[in-house]
Amino acid sequence: MSALDAAVRVLEQAGRPLHYREITKQALKSGLWSTAGKTPEATVNARLAVDIKRNGKASRFARYGRGVFGLNQDRADTATAMECRSEEEVLYIAKSGACSFTDAAERILDGARGQPMHYRDITRHALDHNLLNTQGKTPEATMYAQVLTETKRRKLRGEQPRFVMLGKGMVGLSRWEAQSVAYQVEQSNRKARTALLNKVKAMPPADFEELIGELLASIGFDEVEVTSRSKDGGIDVRGTLVVGDVIRTRLAVQVKRWKNNIQAPVIQQVRGSLGAHEQGLIITTSDFSKGACKEAERPDATPVGLMTGEQLVALLVENEIGVSRTPLNLIELVNDGGIYE
Repeated sequence: MSALDAAVRVLEQAGRPLHYREITKQALKSGLWSTAGKTPEATVNARLAVDIKRNGKASRFARYGRGVFGLNQDRADTATAMECRSEEEVLYIAKSGACSFTDAAERILDGARGQPMHYRDITRHALDHNLLNTQGKTPEATMYAQVLTETKRRKLRGEQPRFVMLGKGMVGLSRWEAQSVAYQVEQSNRKARTALLNKVKAMPPADFEELIGELLASIGFDEVEVTSRSKDGGIDVRGTLVVGDVIRTRLAVQVKRWKNNIQAPVIQQVRGSLGAHEQGLIITTSDFSKGACKEAERPDATPVGLMTGEQLVALLVENEIGVSRTPLNLIELVNDGGIYE
């Protein structure tokens, strides 16, 4: 049995994503795979990474985090490799200045091997190893603020945060708690997001347009109007995005309840339907081709915003449209000099 076939068997038996070291350990222990090589873990890691890169969505595997792999059952929600993340075994190696604050924090915590760190120490290590390129005078405050902001936003969207806040400035990685309630909640939320997208894809066209109108109103649009289907000229919804009662941007939206990716001609069609001082936005339940993305960003033309099905579901969840939130009240002991200490 090949290393990849053995990895499939191990992941099927585990029923959850595993670190490549654990995949290798279980494959060797159960006799599913054997090798004379001196670095079997590195071999498994490399083969999994190459298979995902070579086969893309057709791969049997998906990356759930740095060094963490699972079966490709729901590729849309798996984390993709960021440019600044190295697959090397040596810790703290990355392209100088290539990481955001949150990506740098994840890299440093990866090197901590399961031990939470204070955000000041995370920042110091990130700067020492050239993971950050910042001119700010308070990088520690920026680091903490961005980790908090990302964590809050992912929770609002029903996604599993990368980080867990442990109090007193201590930060850990959520994937260290793969068996925790948080992991189980994320698995349930992932299924709910998939079901929501399928439900949206099955909506009648008129209902889908009304849904988009409701979403735009929820995220700060005024004067939202679902246009007449006989007079829309390709535009389904119009509205004005208001920012701070100062900036007002007229937006013309075309919605596409499609299974296939949107191509460049659709971008050109939307541009041709724009009124004076309007910008365009296309919302689809699928995705966009590379040509469409390039056309949308063409510098000599009016920009057209693109929203994929995954992004649409994230906004629907964040604004509780089509879903409801169930609070979980967990009780934990605190270690702050309280009783019996």
